[in-house]
Amino acid sequence: MTRDELARAAQAALGGGRRLERVERLTGGSRKGVYRLTMDDETTAVAYRWEASENYWPAAEAGDGDGDLADPFSPGYGLGLFEVARARLESLGLRVPGLYLVDRDRTYAPADLAIVEDFPGGNLESFLARDPEGAAPTMARLAEGLRAMRDYRAPAYGNVSLVDGGGTSRGGSCEADALAWGLRCLADATARDPRIAKVHDQLEARLHALAAAIRPRAEYSVVHGELGLDHVLVDRDRRPVLIDIEDLMYYDVEWEHVFLRLRTHADYRYVSAGDLDEDRLALYMLVQRLSLTAGPLRLLEGDFPDRGFMRGIAEHHGAEAVAWAAAPTDPARLACCSRLCWTVARS
Repeated sequence: MTRDELARAAQAALGGGRRLERVERLTGGSRKGVYRLTMDDETTAVAYRWEASENYWPAAEAGDGDGDLADPFSPGYGLGLFEVARARLESLGLRVPGLYLVDRDRTYAPADLAIVEDFPGGNLESFLARDPEGAAPTMARLAEGLRAMRDYRAPAYGNVSLVDGGGTSRGGSCEADALAWGLRCLADATARDPRIAKVHDQLEARLHALAAAIRPRAEYSVVHGELGLDHVLVDRDRRPVLIDIEDLMYYDVEWEHVFLRLRTHADYRYVSAGDLDEDRLALYMLVQRLSLTAGPLRLLEGDFPDRGFMRGIAEHHGAEAVAWAAAPTDPARLACCSRLCWTVARS
């Protein structure tokens, strides 16, 4: 996207005779371009740009348009998903970036474009590390928002845009789709990581055994899907602001809390939840370990810039996934072991 295109869009979004002074590409986005726009009066905003050249994933993974919405784990991509997810979170009282301009007709550039509110103070992860006491009220507000998301009941599971539009996912249940996703990630990781390849059969059996232990349930909450504290910004009133929301879905709340625990470690105590299904937690823990091994390895086959960071994610979660191969094979003992693993992880 050229500077002139951004300048015209920024002027339309912010008005007041302002002129674009600086453009800074922000790190973190792997499927869309994220740019901070600074005007000549120091007003700032952020541009989201969805276009193939902004997508770091290899072509086979990039997909077309918004991807396969009938698959809850198909990567969210596009302005439409962003708008629907934003509306759902706002309806639940959660803070999301204010929307200044939406260009779905490609008036300003040959790409879907949104210009949104900027939060230059940084994310909640850095705030909590820098000032735990000062960040505690923000973490409490995040926990309140998570409860509102959990308490919402959707009529079906899957991508929020799909379900709110009257569609349904292809799979039979959250756990069935998670098992299928885990098996796909296992196959991908096996092809790229010799450690996983050595224990492929044990991990495949483990996934099936964990899924078999789950009792049927039909309670679908709102789930961000990748809610690390780096995906939460902080506004001037120290309220948490959710970003990277295109993958928002209706799903088991346990999926959210496994990811939260993996990303927040000891800080999970601020947002922990009771009354979670331990069997679902166990399956989703292994599936996410495999996903966080296979996904970064696939991403590294493209031109993603922060390669050391991404390889470190794959190395860590690959080692954790391999450890599951040593779990007992008897289903009853396996269920007990899985619950113990989760209890230890929460401590």
